[in-house]
Amino acid sequence: MNALVPSPDTIPVAWGWFQGLLMLVFPLHLLLMNAMLGSAAIALYARIRGGETDVRLSHELARALPFLVAFTINLGVAALLFIQVLFGHLLYTSSVLMAVFWLGVPLLLIIAYYAIYLYDFRFASLGRGGTLLMVLALVIFLAIAFFFTNNMTLMLEPRQWIAYFRNPGGTILNADSSVIWPRYLHLITGGLAVGGLFVALFGRFTGQRDPQLGARALELGMNLFTILTLAQIVIGFWFLVSLPRPVMLLFMGGNVAATALLGTGLLLAVAVLAAGFRKNIVASASMAVPLVFLMAFMRDAVRSGYLKPFFTPDMLKVIPQYSPLLMFIFSLVGGIIAIYWMLRKTIKLYR
Repeated sequence: MNALVPSPDTIPVAWGWFQGLLMLVFPLHLLLMNAMLGSAAIALYARIRGGETDVRLSHELARALPFLVAFTINLGVAALLFIQVLFGHLLYTSSVLMAVFWLGVPLLLIIAYYAIYLYDFRFASLGRGGTLLMVLALVIFLAIAFFFTNNMTLMLEPRQWIAYFRNPGGTILNADSSVIWPRYLHLITGGLAVGGLFVALFGRFTGQRDPQLGARALELGMNLFTILTLAQIVIGFWFLVSLPRPVMLLFMGGNVAATALLGTGLLLAVAVLAAGFRKNIVASASMAVPLVFLMAFMRDAVRSGYLKPFFTPDMLKVIPQYSPLLMFIFSLVGGIIAIYWMLRKTIKLYR
């Protein structure tokens, strides 16, 4: 193992439990993050464009954004915790290297959250200030995504950690990596695309009480979804070829599972794109959700390929302690019931 890589902590149960939970909550976090990002972008566009219907659409999306931000953050925290359990000795190190930016993320989230709430509650009286608030929130979301991309790639490249001895001030970013920009753009483009699909579904739902607004949301959402899904396929190839050769070859026949994931993902992406061009919302959504889960598994395969020379989760030492896991499962079930009840109450507000 590289001398710079610290020893991992022990875990209370077999690592597969945490891996399974990670692969459950992370795609859900991505879906909500996508909905949040796409809704914010279309709300901003609709407000700038003006017109009675567009302004009403921007306001309706503003009502949904605080909920989307809250769910995105909470599921993101869950995913981050499971990553820390499995790869904490790597993630903590990369977080220290970029500590100034990493510790700034909570502050940025608070500012963005406050801007979203102001945009919702003071929508009618904000005037041009509303546009500035939404620009601020959107820029912060994009900046946070960039910081996360830096950290999640920096933790995969222990050989880059030697930069600490030249810059111990916590301001190291992984911007020199060949993979950072295609990975970031792949995340943002995909997020905006699926977010557009969410807005289209939102329009289909609200169209029952406001057909004009619903039609406008459907039009903007599906246009964004289709155009950016096409761009996403191109950026995805850029991301693939930018990977280190041993990792890239995993998806080119070097690993059966990784190659199958790539092939299935390509077929599903083409099918999603075809459904998008036909404006078939139901078909697009029914394929986009499993595609996001598939992409999450591909990210995991990339992570495994990067870390194979240094660490694999089966190296973690297990000291059995099952009561925390049982408490977590009970809390999870209770949380799901509470969230289901809350969503039912919230949906009634839109009817």
